[in-house]
Amino acid sequence: MSIITIEDLKKSYRDSEVAVKALNGINLTFDQGEFAAIVGPSGSGKTTLLNMVGGLDKPDSGSILIGEVDVAKLNSRKLIDFRLHNIGFVFQSYNLIPVLTAFENVEFIMNLQGVKREKRQKRAVELLEAVGLGERIHSRPSKLSGGQQQRVAVARALASRPRFILADEPTANLDSVSTRNLLDIMEKLNHEEKITFIFSTHDKRVVDKAHRVIVLEDGIVVKDEKVKI
Repeated sequence: MSIITIEDLKKSYRDSEVAVKALNGINLTFDQGEFAAIVGPSGSGKTTLLNMVGGLDKPDSGSILIGEVDVAKLNSRKLIDFRLHNIGFVFQSYNLIPVLTAFENVEFIMNLQGVKREKRQKRAVELLEAVGLGERIHSRPSKLSGGQQQRVAVARALASRPRFILADEPTANLDSVSTRNLLDIMEKLNHEEKITFIFSTHDKRVVDKAHRVIVLEDGIVVKDEKVKI
């Protein structure tokens, strides 16, 4: 069952008065439960594509259907609400709120959603335990390693019960052990709970874990293959 349908997606940016094509007619679909990596050289359009799907930027033309909603056509207010309830994000810089504990960071998005206190607190603890941080729930980001902070970010992304999670270079700042642990956790969540993950990455370790690899060059898809698991 397709949860994302991208049709003829195009995006250009201005660079010193010259139009640079970041996306040049992308057509893709993603099904529920995928564990997909979008790869390609710098400037190929990976991050731009993720930003479009996540509603963080608008395309010049084309459509991005999430379910039956074209996020490219939503106004700012509706887009914010749609992202809050449908899309989880994991960034390479973690983007945790430094004055909040791990528990409070995960709980925060559910507070925005209006989830009742008892329910959101219970889920925050469950998610932090699921990513191996049950004993660090009251630690602030400055007291956690990079790998631990990224695991908090994954728990936070899951908190809103999104349709899918977009992960932009999530292992870029991690050492090999932290990367392996993080990928194992995400793969486990994908396998056991059918959570959809879509990565933008340069990291071969992520690509090796992916069940589908999409290669971009110059803003177009040049390869799209599913890997036997």
